[in-house]
Amino acid sequence: MIKMSKMHKRVLGAHGAALALVAATMPVQAQTVSSNQALELQTVTVTAQRRTENIREVPVSVTALKGEKLDVLVSGGEDIRLLAGKVPSLNVESSNGRTFPRFYIRGYGNTDFNTFASQPVSLVYDDVVQENPILKGFPIFDLASVEVLRGPQGTLFGRNTPAGVVKFESERPKLGKVEGYYNLSAATHYTMNADGAVNVPLSDKWAMRVSATGQHRDDHIDNFGDVAMTQKRGQLDGYNENAQRVQVLFSPDNSFNALFNAHQRNTKGSARLFRANLMQRGSNKIAPGYELDKIVTNAENFQRLNSNGANLRLSWDLEDFRVFSITGYEHVSDYFSRGDIDGGTPTGPGFIPFQVQTGGYISDLDQYSQEFRVESKNTGPLNWQAGVYFFDEDATGGSDNFNDAGARTSRLVSNQQNEAWAAFASLNYTINPAWTVRGGVRYTRDEKQFRTITAQNVVQIGPGSVATDQDKINWDLSATYKLNNDVNVYGRVATGFRAPSIAAASASVPITVADSETITSVELGVKADLFERRARTSFSIYDYTVKDQQLTVVGGNSNVNRLINADKTKGKGAEFDFEAAVTTALRVSAGASYNYTQIRDGSLSVNRCAQCTVLDPVNAAGRVVIDGNALPQAPRWSVNATARYGVPFRDGELYFFTDWSYRSKINFFLYESTEFTGAPLTEGGLRLGYIFGGGKYEVAAFGRNVLDQRRVTGGIDFNNLTGFTNEPRQWGMQFKGNF
Repeated sequence: MIKMSKMHKRVLGAHGAALALVAATMPVQAQTVSSNQALELQTVTVTAQRRTENIREVPVSVTALKGEKLDVLVSGGEDIRLLAGKVPSLNVESSNGRTFPRFYIRGYGNTDFNTFASQPVSLVYDDVVQENPILKGFPIFDLASVEVLRGPQGTLFGRNTPAGVVKFESERPKLGKVEGYYNLSAATHYTMNADGAVNVPLSDKWAMRVSATGQHRDDHIDNFGDVAMTQKRGQLDGYNENAQRVQVLFSPDNSFNALFNAHQRNTKGSARLFRANLMQRGSNKIAPGYELDKIVTNAENFQRLNSNGANLRLSWDLEDFRVFSITGYEHVSDYFSRGDIDGGTPTGPGFIPFQVQTGGYISDLDQYSQEFRVESKNTGPLNWQAGVYFFDEDATGGSDNFNDAGARTSRLVSNQQNEAWAAFASLNYTINPAWTVRGGVRYTRDEKQFRTITAQNVVQIGPGSVATDQDKINWDLSATYKLNNDVNVYGRVATGFRAPSIAAASASVPITVADSETITSVELGVKADLFERRARTSFSIYDYTVKDQQLTVVGGNSNVNRLINADKTKGKGAEFDFEAAVTTALRVSAGASYNYTQIRDGSLSVNRCAQCTVLDPVNAAGRVVIDGNALPQAPRWSVNATARYGVPFRDGELYFFTDWSYRSKINFFLYESTEFTGAPLTEGGLRLGYIFGGGKYEVAAFGRNVLDQRRVTGGIDFNNLTGFTNEPRQWGMQFKGNF
């Protein structure tokens, strides 16, 4: 039985009563709008259960971002972190800037910055899992949709999905028509973005789609070598990024389909800018007088990444079955990120006990995956799907340390080989027109071998290699009941599994291994189309327990991380999505989530920060007890909303679009402190545009983070009150053409 806090019960009561009232009064309400069918919302389809279904029919808490909403979010050239807070229960952050993003769903994620980090949130791009975090930051362009699936999805997707899945699907080639788009924008700090795609039918059976994006921002933050800011060292915080995707479709008839995809990414620019003593002591506010358009450093700062990959998706539509084969390959040939970790110079700003310059890199990463899946085509009440999945990863990378003169003082290089395979099956059974049940099971076997290759000027503690393996069966079971043709209620119980993780050694910490973690999640929800489909909504509550959760102890008294397991972590909350066509001119959407997380392990303690104000108990060993704390980067509340108002103007449409997101405070680390707590953050966007030429052209002026609300979004705790911030306000112009 789910145990809920008083706040949780109030949230459920308020939204549950509202939805029940709406559902009960729909026939009466519908009479007032039946004459205006033009306001009916288009059906949203998702592939959350590996089949294309109406989002209302899927017994999973899922949100889809498509079309104009997605276009507006990416207009400012931001990387994948822009998705943070744009749907309920999703957070995305990185201490590495535009690379190595870390995802959190329902407060459940992993702050690990280790080269070989694993995450409980899986990112699936064109049906291929992107396992290492360095693969998860591929630019957003020419996408058909982004789906966020909340809760364990382990019986149908990839591997390591106990928290959920973020699923990207590229626009596919189409037979029979030349079409495409081009998109150009210019914004603050000489931010320039260009992306586009062209679909070319090669014959009646072949088609190709070529997509590309190029992004640039000038270095715009003045970099000084002294606190008095008299020695200018140049400027930082710019980037150059390009990515391309080529897809070829072969569809000779209705029984066979082959889709080949090749893609690459190249990124160069500044690494994350760390700022010494950014936080005011005794507060989580930015220190008074701190100028965010300037920085003081004495180290090199740069970042580069080259990656590429390919996949082949085959499908056979047979008389009684559909057969699928998904082959994926991802490769990183060069990744290096170097920065001034202490965020200053020996003279400041503020007190800096010692200087730290490091570089993290991946010299080679190869990931292969293969999935075979069969699904039934029954017209009767029973349908099923089953398959096998194979995964192989070989990654080599490490970290360097540098002295004040910029010379390398130490190097540690490691290699990890990871092999996994799984067998899975699921079925749907329609008991009667009102009741449908679904269930799935998956067996996973995961093996890792880890070894230190080079330890230059590092006396490694402990063994130079480790190996681990684990197998696990996980399952899920759900039921959907149709209250009427427009309202469904559902319940779901699901388990998930994350294989053991390994963190590289350092001069002070040996190779550490975290045991596998498991989750059991219970979810109840309602999904409804309202007012003759002029609106749709969904509401869910959930409760989960993670056993042996893998946690990353970052910093404290040194610039290293190590892995530990917490006996138990509890999470519970609620999620709400809403979208409506209020009039022919006005469309709105809103989402909200309440995520409560708590670490439950009285034996766990971690090293404390160097200079911050710790709020947790400190044990006799001088370590901080973290029992009862929330998970890092897990805001209790998040809210998002959009509104679009459009009116005819001459031969086109003049429109106004605005989007907003809010999150409550977050902890940066496992312990709680005054300074390393991110203050609440509100970010908004504005857009004024004109669509003309029969919908072929669009010109718009836009703003991102229009309130220019700057917040500390992460920190470095082992040296001083170092932190980094969110992106500044941006104004720009955009032109888009379709053909």
